[in-house]
Amino acid sequence: MARDGSYPHGHHPSVLASHGWRTAENSAGYLLPHLTEGSDLLDVGCGPGTITVGLARRVAPGRAVGLDPASEALMKASELADASGVENVLFEQGDVHSLPYADDAFDVVHAHQLLQHLSDPVTALVEMARVTRRGGLIAVRDADYAAMTWYPDSPGLDRWRELYHTVARRSGGEPDAGRRLLAWAHEAGFQDVTASAGVWCYADADDRAWWSRTWATRVTRSGLAEHALEEGLATAEELEELAQAWRDWGGHDDGWFTVVHGEILIRV
Repeated sequence: MARDGSYPHGHHPSVLASHGWRTAENSAGYLLPHLTEGSDLLDVGCGPGTITVGLARRVAPGRAVGLDPASEALMKASELADASGVENVLFEQGDVHSLPYADDAFDVVHAHQLLQHLSDPVTALVEMARVTRRGGLIAVRDADYAAMTWYPDSPGLDRWRELYHTVARRSGGEPDAGRRLLAWAHEAGFQDVTASAGVWCYADADDRAWWSRTWATRVTRSGLAEHALEEGLATAEELEELAQAWRDWGGHDDGWFTVVHGEILIRV
């Protein structure tokens, strides 16, 4: 997703499974009150489509389009739409820096966890505005890794975050994108911008088990691991230690983890 095509997570099944947990309700709540039936919506960086399908239901009979550069994710998205019986959504391959749509093609353009992976998020926002109709909305939400918080303290998770910051920035992205969204929108020339924040919280036994298991796998098998090993940022043994730190955290009855997101709504 970075401008040079490098995406630090990759598309390992553990990554797609993590992305597949996301829904319109738990990941786009700030946008939902602004959606209306009959609107045309573009979801940029749609991944496996779990948010897109939920948004499509809310704008029906308007059309919804999910766009992503990864064919693996698009296949999952199409399968989900078919299984869900959602017929007003189409999934296509493409790049946010050069959207394959005419000017003023959509009422709403949405991006979740996208700008953090781009080396030029400001240009991406300008391109998203190009395909948004006058009076329409651009909705963007991104995590902020430095703002993530957990209990109990874990040197292993501290090291995981440090490693992720390094890999993400070497890939051309900004892992602390959440706090920068408002500034990027202003730099892109937008004035009618509403900023907010949202949180995912993993604190019950099932959520802890799932979140810790997902990251224990991702830190040893996904694109993150590949980048870390190829660039000499960690050894296989060190990555396994980070995976164990995730498993240890997931086993704590008092374990608690929050992911803080920045959110912006831009009226075009």
